[in-house]
Amino acid sequence: MEVVTSIKPFLAVLVSAVAVVLIVASSKNPDLREFWSFGASIIKFLIVLSMTPLILEGKTIECTLFTILPGIEFGFRVDALGLFFATTASFLWIVTTAYSIGYMRSLNEHSQTRYFACFAIALSSALGVAFAKNLFTLYIFYEILSIMTYPLVAHHEDEEAWEGGKKYIVYLVGLSKTALLAAIVMTYMITGTLDFKEGGVFTAGMQPVLVTLTYVFFLIGFAKAAIMPFHNWLPSAMVAPTPVSGLLHAVAVVKVGVFSIVRVILYTFGLDAMSIYNLGIPTAFFVSFTIITASIIALTKDDLKARLAYSTVSQLSYVILGVALLTPDGILGGILHIANHAFSKITLFFCAGSIYVASHIKKISKLNGIGRKMPFTMAAFTVGTLSMIGVPAVAGFTSKWFLITGSLKAGSVALIMVLLASTILNAAYFLPIVFRAFFKEPEPDSHIEEVSEAPGFVVVPLVITAVISIVIGIYPDYFLSLAERVIR
Repeated sequence: MEVVTSIKPFLAVLVSAVAVVLIVASSKNPDLREFWSFGASIIKFLIVLSMTPLILEGKTIECTLFTILPGIEFGFRVDALGLFFATTASFLWIVTTAYSIGYMRSLNEHSQTRYFACFAIALSSALGVAFAKNLFTLYIFYEILSIMTYPLVAHHEDEEAWEGGKKYIVYLVGLSKTALLAAIVMTYMITGTLDFKEGGVFTAGMQPVLVTLTYVFFLIGFAKAAIMPFHNWLPSAMVAPTPVSGLLHAVAVVKVGVFSIVRVILYTFGLDAMSIYNLGIPTAFFVSFTIITASIIALTKDDLKARLAYSTVSQLSYVILGVALLTPDGILGGILHIANHAFSKITLFFCAGSIYVASHIKKISKLNGIGRKMPFTMAAFTVGTLSMIGVPAVAGFTSKWFLITGSLKAGSVALIMVLLASTILNAAYFLPIVFRAFFKEPEPDSHIEEVSEAPGFVVVPLVITAVISIVIGIYPDYFLSLAERVIR
């Protein structure tokens, strides 16, 4: 594979870091402050997009900034997998910036400058993870992301926010400082390198117990993936403003978790080592517990954001299950679900925020008839719902199709049953919301009749992400071509 040296990946990471200075300097001028947020997000996306032709040609882009120790460098590497994630995250930053402006201004939220500054650093960190050349670079940006999203989670600064923020930071930083750091050190001791490599750096003939233990530490250490029982930080983080919830669930935090696990499986261990040490199918069964259990818990939640949170816990493990199948179709399905879930789930969270801005309703049981008063919001919510279920012609269908065919080729009927059961549960906890919104009469004291659509800055982004969820369901070619490049 031809390697091209370019500063572009570093610039893509740097853009939003520079924007932070401009955002803070413009704190007394909200319009200028948000101009910098928009400008940086667009520039970042264009830089990411400009690397696509080289990657689709089968080339890799690298940029090494400095060397720490022999075999440990701080640098960037852009391949198909990294570009796949970076394209999704950088585009959704543009949309989420617009949504954030409408949401934060409509509710007259405090500390908006801090919010936009932390938001920018979070996206810079996410791209740092996407383009990390090795485990060392990935770990640095992974930690920065945890720290800089804490102020976003604890944004409201009340008792509930402090409690949610504390749980968030204890889980993520605690496990990364212990299990993840141990896994990285053990990888260096066993293989002599931290670089990501086609086919992985683990080989046959290594001590099976050490290899397996290292792998388990990676699964535990990447707690952002929200695998049970290390998931509780995610529902607790729902005390944050809704745009932050969208950031956590669709753009940066949880996607960094599953992306990192996918990166380690494919480029640190490699498919051969995963098969030799029998790590694949056991991982798929392990995350199946999360897929089913989180879906069952979601059924019990009346708070809309809480139901969406447990849905995310479940859906994230689809990505890991697909890649752990070690079959081409399974890997394709897992990777595709990173983008498909991102667009669909951020639509659902945007809709939840739109409902709150317009009506201050948080409970699903209070949503009777709201679809007639907020038709754009609830139509978009319906699209997101259909995608989560996996209905044809919407984004989620493509990834679920590949996951099922991948399970078939892996010869696992049990995993097919898990995916089918999960789909039924998806329908069970999402469709009643749509039914309430459009087909049930409002409660007499609900004040639904006084509700109207949220401001345009809130509604337009959710319509855009809903439309894209349909577009990539019908024409998945761009993301599919990148995902196929990963398994070549």
